[in-house]
Amino acid sequence: MAERWIGRVALVTGASSGIGEQVARKLVGHGMKVVGCVKDDVFHNLQAIADEVNSQNGTGLLHPVKCDVTKESEILAMFSEIKDKFGGVDICVNNAGLSIDSPLLSGKTEQWRYMMDVNVMGVAVCTREAVRQMMERGVDDGHIVFMNSLLGHTVHVGSDMGFYAGTKHAITALVEGFRQELRLKNSHIRVTSISPGKVDTLFYTNMFGKEKAKEMTKILKYLQPEDIANSIIHALHAPPHCQVQEIRIRPVEQS
Repeated sequence: MAERWIGRVALVTGASSGIGEQVARKLVGHGMKVVGCVKDDVFHNLQAIADEVNSQNGTGLLHPVKCDVTKESEILAMFSEIKDKFGGVDICVNNAGLSIDSPLLSGKTEQWRYMMDVNVMGVAVCTREAVRQMMERGVDDGHIVFMNSLLGHTVHVGSDMGFYAGTKHAITALVEGFRQELRLKNSHIRVTSISPGKVDTLFYTNMFGKEKAKEMTKILKYLQPEDIANSIIHALHAPPHCQVQEIRIRPVEQS
């Protein structure tokens, strides 16, 4: 990754496992100070990762923070801590997201609302606060990464993930909205949307249960979290005048 990122600060939401963990590890490996955030119930996982990577010789650092991205007060407190400890963010990776088995014709309103709060509102608030910190410090080469999905661009026939697809279509719109607002302010802060297909993480286990998720992985060879992390590194490596706005990545066998 470009040397200009060494020693600078990145926020990675949902950093305790899967894609978020791999992104955090790679950014630390590239010499960045990484703030990883997760909910309280999995904070011990993130703390263990931080203890591991911080014990290795290197210039990077992983700082774990408890933050539920559905609660604005916790997001604001996290950004205040980032400002106090590190000055502010230079990169924000909006990785936290989930889907619940809650079809459009029979799903529960509270499940839809929770998906919306995590996948859309939390992302919007984190991005707003990240850009605010960048602009306050005169950072003109910052980068916002949005973890989107192939379902942010299409809706599969027969899928029970209609509402989830709706939240990711919202992300597709938000990415372009943020890009346009930044452009109108003559800012060179860049945005990148990463849209993966099926990835071997806890996503489907949390949604459908361990057994069904295991069966699903037999259908085709899933992407690995590191594959997605590498695509983010690629976008961050681009020169400051080059905006990698959208990356779609899927298993070769996925339709």
